[in-house]
Amino acid sequence: MKFKLLLAFSFWMLLVTLSCNRDDITFDSPSQSLSFSKDTVFCDTVYHQIRSETYAVKVYNNEDKDVMIPRIHLEKGAASLYKINVDGKPGYDFQNVPLRKKDSLYIFVEIAPEASGPEAIAEDKIIFTSPAGQQHVTLFSVVQDAEFFIETPTNPNVITNHTTWTNNKAKIIYGNLTINPNVTLDIQPGTKVYFHKNSGMKVSSGASLNINGALNNEVVLRGDRNDPKYDTIPKNWNSIKMEANSTLNMNYARLFGGTRGFDMKQTNATITNSFIHTFFEFGIYAVNSTVNASNLVMNNCGESCIGIFKGGNHSYVHSTIANYSETMNSFNRLSLFATNEWKNESGQTELGALHLNMQNSIFYSDRDNAVNFEPTPSQLFNFTIQNCLLKYSNTSDAGFQFDVADVIQSFKNEDPQFVNYFAAHLNLRVKATSPARNKGNVTVAGTVPFDIVNVSRTSNPTLGAYQ
Repeated sequence: MKFKLLLAFSFWMLLVTLSCNRDDITFDSPSQSLSFSKDTVFCDTVYHQIRSETYAVKVYNNEDKDVMIPRIHLEKGAASLYKINVDGKPGYDFQNVPLRKKDSLYIFVEIAPEASGPEAIAEDKIIFTSPAGQQHVTLFSVVQDAEFFIETPTNPNVITNHTTWTNNKAKIIYGNLTINPNVTLDIQPGTKVYFHKNSGMKVSSGASLNINGALNNEVVLRGDRNDPKYDTIPKNWNSIKMEANSTLNMNYARLFGGTRGFDMKQTNATITNSFIHTFFEFGIYAVNSTVNASNLVMNNCGESCIGIFKGGNHSYVHSTIANYSETMNSFNRLSLFATNEWKNESGQTELGALHLNMQNSIFYSDRDNAVNFEPTPSQLFNFTIQNCLLKYSNTSDAGFQFDVADVIQSFKNEDPQFVNYFAAHLNLRVKATSPARNKGNVTVAGTVPFDIVNVSRTSNPTLGAYQ
């Protein structure tokens, strides 16, 4: 019996020994070039002293043998703004990195830069050195200097005096930033305003927000995640809340990526030459407010691009209010919703009269109906739809009849033929064959004589924001 046990033990020891010997792998120098999952890591825009998210590169050994990569290092060495982690080990210079045949390893990349001016380029290379030759992966990022507005228990994050923001530094908001009553914030051309997750801005009663962009030098207001994939994802921040009797003036701005864009209550707003897109609920949520908009482009909002509650006074001229989405298919996705009613914070219904003008504009979506009116009996619900192209299904869904006197020289259910209506590309110009071409009212066009890119439209005006 003892002999049998000894024999079994010897057999298993021999098996373990042979197994261990198999792990004594001989690594050769690479005789072929390595391959990579990407040849450039674009870390997108990062801010002064703020660490970026982590990006990954895979390195592949396509040879039928195990190789030892003699050296992997950052070209700028310890002075690099980038940090790398090679196969689980942090550093900037790695010697004799093993890589099994037909296998791969990960290199993780991040950057936490020091800004040297308003905006600069940070570039470096990961160098791979072997007898097969030298290869590299380029690391690239835009670095911005930034000014931070951080709400804490001891810092309410309030603007108490008239303030002007310029484009010398990006503005990054953590928590809520409040503009005090009767105070004005002016935002100058080219300024970039970034909101952290669950952050927003409040414009108090009597305060004014003036967003003063320029053609080819827009003001950008968005979430602080700058990877391109976040350009088409909503709910990255909250909203800009406009309290009762506040004022908004916005020209040449791009606002996107939150829960609501402007959350207005009894606000007086003028919006021109601007883009509002990719919001989880509404791009404009207006309660008993006055909104005058022209050359406005909107798209990709879960409930509706424009939500009008408790009436108000609204005018949308030469605007393109589309609503297409690849990510919010289960939502209503209207272009415009309007009603006399609004439920306040206590759950009580408040009512208000509505005056609404829609002129020389496009209201379209991938739903059967792009516009929904819900008037309240005995409340004034006055509207004019003049020279507009609408997606219209039927009276019961839209809430109005298309052939009444208030609908003037308008068109329904004719594809506007946008160049590209998805938010990733967002080109809501119309093609040369579009039914929106040359259908605008000349007198109305004269009130907005140039389109959003400063092209004259005083003759043969095209519907929407683009001539």
